[in-house]
Amino acid sequence: MEIKEKRIEEAKVAYIPYRGSYEKIPEHMQEVGQLVMEKGLKMTGLVYGTYFNSPDDVSEEKLQYEIGFSFEGDAFMQEGKLGFKEIPEHTVLAAIHKGPYTKVGPVIQAVVGYAVENGYDIVGPITEAYLNDPMETPESEWLTEVRIPVIKM
Repeated sequence: MEIKEKRIEEAKVAYIPYRGSYEKIPEHMQEVGQLVMEKGLKMTGLVYGTYFNSPDDVSEEKLQYEIGFSFEGDAFMQEGKLGFKEIPEHTVLAAIHKGPYTKVGPVIQAVVGYAVENGYDIVGPITEAYLNDPMETPESEWLTEVRIPVIKM
């Protein structure tokens, strides 16, 4: 597996916070995407999940995460379930996982291990960028880029 350091550009995102099973990620992506389209926002390609705790630490019903889409334009307010924010430019360590979203753990562990072994300080939550559409792609072909925000120590 290739792990690389890269810069992530600033992005405006529309998102919804969720609590519960990661098995629902494809459904949540569909929900957020639908709401973004209903608001008439032009999507710019990033579909992501940011994870605030781990199934290693809490039960499935207590998992906390957000699913979001990047967009172009100005829509910074809370509209029902949909929130809006800017994610600033930042540096990450990144690696690609192929397969079900629920099997990404070993890639996350490898990136965290790489960070520790190579003098990086982890400065934010794990984010996964979803590189293809789970509604149009077989689960075995899903591509996820694991991104962990870091600074070099």
